[in-house]
Amino acid sequence: MSTTPEDGAALLDEIEAFHRRFNVFPGPAAYVAVALWDAHAHMLDAFDSTPRLAFLSPEPGSGKSRALEIVETLVPQPMVAVNASPAALFRAVSGMDGRPTILFDEIDTVFGPKAGENEELRGFLNAGHRRSGVTYRCVGDGSSQSVQAFPSYCAVAMAGLGSLPDTILTRSVIVRMRRRAPNESVEPYRQRVHEKEGHALRDRLGRWAETARATVEGTWPTMPEGVTDRPADVWEPLLAIADAAGGTWPQRARAACVELVAAATVDDEASLGIRLLTDLRDLVFCGAERIPTVVVLEVLNGMDDAPWCDFNGKPLTPRALSKMLSSYVTEAGKPIKPRGIRTTSGFPKGYYAEDLADAWARYCPPPPQKSATSATSATPQVSGGESVAESPSEIRHAPEGTATTGPAA
Repeated sequence: MSTTPEDGAALLDEIEAFHRRFNVFPGPAAYVAVALWDAHAHMLDAFDSTPRLAFLSPEPGSGKSRALEIVETLVPQPMVAVNASPAALFRAVSGMDGRPTILFDEIDTVFGPKAGENEELRGFLNAGHRRSGVTYRCVGDGSSQSVQAFPSYCAVAMAGLGSLPDTILTRSVIVRMRRRAPNESVEPYRQRVHEKEGHALRDRLGRWAETARATVEGTWPTMPEGVTDRPADVWEPLLAIADAAGGTWPQRARAACVELVAAATVDDEASLGIRLLTDLRDLVFCGAERIPTVVVLEVLNGMDDAPWCDFNGKPLTPRALSKMLSSYVTEAGKPIKPRGIRTTSGFPKGYYAEDLADAWARYCPPPPQKSATSATSATPQVSGGESVAESPSEIRHAPEGTATTGPAA
């Protein structure tokens, strides 16, 4: 066996190239993330948390299982858990034979719409994200039972159709798989031939991880601007490994981090509230101070590229809108609720910009840049000192950045 120190950057290059032979991922960022995830599984104890890896797609035949199969050849002690019970998993993780890397194929059969809630398994996966995570169970018989804490910390990769529970998604590096296009091809994977190649890379990765552990342990990699909180927890181990490997990997890892964190929020159920707030600010209110609910809904449900016209199978309703917005609070700390609005045609319920302002500031990305000319190109009409939009046309036809208004009340 060679005693020459392994070049971490060159080794990660080989890991990435191995995936590229058999997997078509949605872009270069995914290859970077998966290669780093493979490496992180070899040094879990150097980190405070471990990100889950989720290969998800809307349709079968998108290469999810093959991606998981290649990961299996590269990680330590893989445990394929298609139908393993929570009890079997937490006993395997806390057993004396070494911590497994759990690989869940067909995860949609566990958390899909026909599978039930599976709260016990969800709790295990959530607890095992943290190094300190444990699962408590009663052991023993009858009156002699005692509560025992089983360590849950382990690396988990998943593949399945659709999505995952929010609490798991937010702890995951998400790779949105898709079917290969006619011009995309991969090398056929032959387990009897290629598994040995993967295992050779796995063994080299394990040896490099032992030498790199001292470099990684106790370090806090610099996160890209805007990546904080849970996304930072997810990417911290991967960026630490990229920094330890050197070469182009620190730059590529941070670029992949920014891209995949942004992609993870698109059309995710967990981000629908933020999408709603942002659409209200940028596409509905557009500077207006108050808008009736019926106008808000007509504008939202008329957006072709938004989820509101097909929200849980039907257009967004006043009740659903109120329920979503009531999760956020005004500057005074009260839930956002519709209030009466004086208009030329009556006194309907609606929403006030002042009630939404605090949520806009806390949760929404910065608003689009507005030109100075568009901001002054129209003179708002006001009602009682407030601008009010009474029809969608007054919103759609307002110049960008103006206060959208209606006729005087």
